[in-house]
Amino acid sequence: MPQRKAIVIGAGLGGISAAVSLKQEGYEVAIFEKNSQIGGKLNVHRERGYSFDLGPSILTLPHIFRRLFERSGKNLEDYIPIRTVRPHWRNFFEDGTVVDLYPEADKMAAEALKVGEPYENVERFLKYSADLYDLTNDGYFEQGLDNWREFGKHYGLWKFPQFDLFRNMHSGVASHFDTRYFRDVFDFFIKYVGSSAFRAPAFMNSMATIQFRYDLWYVDGGLYNIAVGLGRLMEELGVKVHLESAVEEVRREGGRVTGIVVGGEFHAADVVISNMEVIPAYKELLGEEGAFTRKLEKRLEPACSGLIIDLGLDRQYPQLAHHNFFFSDDQREHFRTVFEKRELPHDPTLYVVAASRTDATVAPQGCDALKILPHIPYIDDEHPLSRADYEALKDRVLEKLERMGLENLRQHVVVEHVWTPLDIREQYNSNKGSIYGVVSDRWKNLAFKAPKQSTKYPNLFFVGGSVNPGGGMPMVVLCGQNVAKKVVAWHAQC
Repeated sequence: MPQRKAIVIGAGLGGISAAVSLKQEGYEVAIFEKNSQIGGKLNVHRERGYSFDLGPSILTLPHIFRRLFERSGKNLEDYIPIRTVRPHWRNFFEDGTVVDLYPEADKMAAEALKVGEPYENVERFLKYSADLYDLTNDGYFEQGLDNWREFGKHYGLWKFPQFDLFRNMHSGVASHFDTRYFRDVFDFFIKYVGSSAFRAPAFMNSMATIQFRYDLWYVDGGLYNIAVGLGRLMEELGVKVHLESAVEEVRREGGRVTGIVVGGEFHAADVVISNMEVIPAYKELLGEEGAFTRKLEKRLEPACSGLIIDLGLDRQYPQLAHHNFFFSDDQREHFRTVFEKRELPHDPTLYVVAASRTDATVAPQGCDALKILPHIPYIDDEHPLSRADYEALKDRVLEKLERMGLENLRQHVVVEHVWTPLDIREQYNSNKGSIYGVVSDRWKNLAFKAPKQSTKYPNLFFVGGSVNPGGGMPMVVLCGQNVAKKVVAWHAQC
């Protein structure tokens, strides 16, 4: 039997994971990537001795990445050197309160005591989170479940109430904590998937366990070295990677896809795996329109976008940890503004990365390389925001940080690099500039994303943040592994 050929569109982490997994199954695999480097949203900006992670800044669940290497008899750490981060996060509030997150019980108890939160509340919440995680991981994650039929078959109807389906994420948090500090902090675990704690289903509280049980990690030299390590693995395995090779079309015949067109040249394949998001891929590569795509757009609304502000400073702010959150004074209004009104927030919650706390190589000695990220709405093409609108938000963000303790921040900026949702859409072909793929919304999709196998073309598969189980590095890597299983299973039935 001739070797089966798979083509992967896009060298994001999901596409790389699918490519490596299929190569390990004996497929001939080629990736076509529009940009000049692999990694997709796992990206880096370097300037004048400063290095910034443009995309993900936190590594969780490294055991999912480890599988890609172990299946080829290799060790993750030989390709991607990782280490844990302490504290996990530092949380700043407008009234001057500062709370750190630690996985160690004694340290976490001391932080809770600072704000009058009984530590037994933390223990009770983490038990609730762990139960949700173990339930979700057993089927949705590891088995790659895609729809209610598969859920019912795997779990049985009697287990559905254990998912806490009748509450939103915030309600689950609020039922466990007394103080607004801990409510705000644990609500904001929703940051991993770019959604609202007031609209996401309560089982998203499983995300706290991802961090507290499995720890939070950093990659020496910056997280882009994950892509570098995976690139080495692909080279050793013989996965063909074509850079600066934008796919123009996915061709089809007789109800199946037959391959892709790049630079006017046709490349045939037995299966095509798209790491390009589902809706842009159907529209731009397959030319699908009408009721089919309108139905997808209604259910698969994009997650939020972000304003990425990279600042190289000529000083350090010692009060910062590696990962920091500066909270909105009214986080409910922040969520409502971004996810319901779809407006730029007046007082956003800010994620601030100061990676030099862990890695001195990312900035000159005595300096800081700060990445600042407020969540903002995805692009509304009917009422688009201008670059001046985003610039005004940037000014509000820096004013907020100065007000909350980073004194004279703007006077110490020697390097500035800013990306808006317009840049994110252009760079990654993401749907309306979304960072995290599809929003997790209990009313729109109950946090279900698109299925991994096309409902129209049986040999077309999807991977990435717009596909189950959703956004975040470990989830898209897991998605790639599960897509490979589906491809192999489909071929076995043909």
